[in-house]
This record gives sequence, structure tokens and C-alpha cells, in this order.
Amino acid sequence: MSATDESPLGKRAGYTDTYTPSLLHSIPRAESRADRLPAGALPFYGEDVWTAYEFSWLDTGGKPVVAGLRLRVPCTSSHIVESKSVKLYLNSYAQTRFADQVEVHRTLESDLRLAVRAPVAVQILPLTQLAELPERLPGQCLDDLPLRVEHYRPHPDLLAVAASETVVHEALYSHLFRSVCPVTGQPDWATMWIDYRGRAISREGLLAYLISYRRHAAFHEATVEQIFLDLAQHCAPQQLSVMGLFLRRGGIDIVPFRSTTAEQATLSRLPRQ
Repeated sequence: MSATDESPLGKRAGYTDTYTPSLLHSIPRAESRADRLPAGALPFYGEDVWTAYEFSWLDTGGKPVVAGLRLRVPCTSSHIVESKSVKLYLNSYAQTRFADQVEVHRTLESDLRLAVRAPVAVQILPLTQLAELPERLPGQCLDDLPLRVEHYRPHPDLLAVAASETVVHEALYSHLFRSVCPVTGQPDWATMWIDYRGRAISREGLLAYLISYRRHAAFHEATVEQIFLDLAQHCAPQQLSVMGLFLRRGGIDIVPFRSTTAEQATLSRLPRQ
């Protein structure tokens, strides 16, 4: 039985509103990487950026404090944490009193570090700051390209580069991306953004490739890593970044980011998020 099978995802779960760190459920990244990534150094840098919109605790007088959270999990962590368990864990703060925000921050950092086996950068944000992000992605949208689609499971052979050796640098994205949860089968909608430098990638081929994930079952982090690896293998860009802006579920959205350069994800908040 895998760690995913033992998670609360897809199972009936009660909501606990008093602090319960044991609700966090860890899953080894090796479960999704075993077939594609050999043990050793990763071929990319990156992080998983979680934004939580439903987070609250009580101050010492019993008055609720409401805030947003941004969590940055390095892709080098040995584990991820299952998203439903994070929702249940954050809900457990609701009726718990803390001395101040510093104590809340310290508690979150400690629990999440234990869950993913690596330091997690935690920001507690005023609700107004959650909206202070650009609403437009840099680059060009692929979605209006005329296209005949035949594949609805990942088909990397659709990827192709121009015959010319000319090097281009461009960012491309699509709002048409859909995959499914590997446990519940529920759809996971996203905007997929690719920034690269190298021989020009066929835009029609890239869009068809992204659409081919429509019936693919995998967690967000593994999906973005697979797209990165397929692009690296089939298009051999000099520089590559892939970001998946997945839609919110249970008050949390997840944005995995993988890149050939050591940089943080530059987030954009889209209207449908």
C-alpha cells in the first residue's frame, strides 16, 4: 500500500477545530519520480507554492484572527503533503488560542518542515495582499490556435522544434489544461505556463501536448515535473521554466514551478483562480 492510499483524500473526514498537527499526511516524492528520475541530483530547480485563503485562529482573548497563507515548499524536499490533509490541518487552528502571530508562524513552520522533511517558507498575509498580484501572465496564449485533437493521455511525441537553428526566447501558456486527481478522479484545472530559450517549439504541437493530459491522473507536482522533463528531452531548450497555476480546491491553490535556473516562481493570479 502506498502513502497515497493511506491519505484522507477520497475518504469521509470529520473537521477538527482544535490544533492537531497529526492531521498532516506526508507522501514521498519518490512514489511519482521513480519511473522518470533516477536517484541523485534533480535536473531542475523549483518549488511548490501553496496559497491558502481560509485560515483563522483565536487570539488570547478568544477573538478570531483571519489571514491568508503562502507556503513555499522546495522541490528538493523528500516528501510532499497531501492537500486535503493540509486543509484539515489548517482548519484545526480555528478554535485554538495563540499568544500572537509569531507563535502561529513558528508552529506552522515547525509542523510543515516535519511533514515535508525540509524547511518551508511561511508567510502569513493580510487578506488584502492575496489579491495584489498581476492578473495577466507574461507571454502569448496558445488557446486560439486551430487544432485537431486526438490524444487525451500524455503524448510527448507531439512536441517538436523548428528546423532552423535560430534561438528564440519566449513565454507561452494555455488555459485549456486539465488533468485528474489520482485518487478521486476529480478534475484538476490549471493554466500551464512555459518560458524557454532555444530552438522555436511548435506552438500547435505544444498545445496538443498540453491538452493530451486531459485524462492523466497525477498530483500537481508530478504533472509539472513530467511536462518539464518531456520538454527538456524532446525540445532540448537552453533554458526552461514550467509553472502550473492550478485552480483552488478547498480554499487552497497549488502552483508547482520547475526551472533550469535557481529562482522563485513569479506568481500571477488569474481571474478564475
